[in-house]
Amino acid sequence: MAEAILRIGRKGVLILPKGLRERLGVDEGDELVAEASNGALFLRPLKPKVVDIDPKLVEGLLAEEGGLEGKGAKRLVEACR
Repeated sequence: MAEAILRIGRKGVLILPKGLRERLGVDEGDELVAEASNGALFLRPLKPKVVDIDPKLVEGLLAEEGGLEGKGAKRLVEACR
């Protein structure tokens, strides 16, 4: 476990030393998730999961959703008459 003493700066800014940034694999502009538990602060990199999805499946789902929205709008217009 890597440790470092950090000082909270103006407006709550923390500076992570280079060694910690390298161990976490983060760089300027990256996002971290901060969790507080039992008086301790935990930081971990926010790494979005990359999912491989078939584009044709997505197109089909979007078309289906668009069709359902169109039907709903049509019913709403008819109900207002």
